[in-house]
Amino acid sequence: MSREFLNYSEVIVKNLLDKLLLSYSDICKCEKCKADMMALSLNYVKPRYVVSEKGQLYTKAQTEINHGEMVVITSSVLRAIEVVSANPRHD
Repeated sequence: MSREFLNYSEVIVKNLLDKLLLSYSDICKCEKCKADMMALSLNYVKPRYVVSEKGQLYTKAQTEINHGEMVVITSSVLRAIEVVSANPRHD
């Protein structure tokens, strides 16, 4: 079965995480740490499932317009960066 839906919150969080990590020079940005940051961030963000490109565009527009939602998403990503960088799970 092919994946027919997408949690658009994952797209928003990933893009924001990548952007915010550019301003941190002293933390680990390996794939494992970034995955931990993504997972932790997404635990605090409302899921937004879409099944079409039109749904993705609508959800993107709604999220960008809703300042309160962007504050929640940004805070969750910043919190995840702090937590994971202070406690990396490297082998």
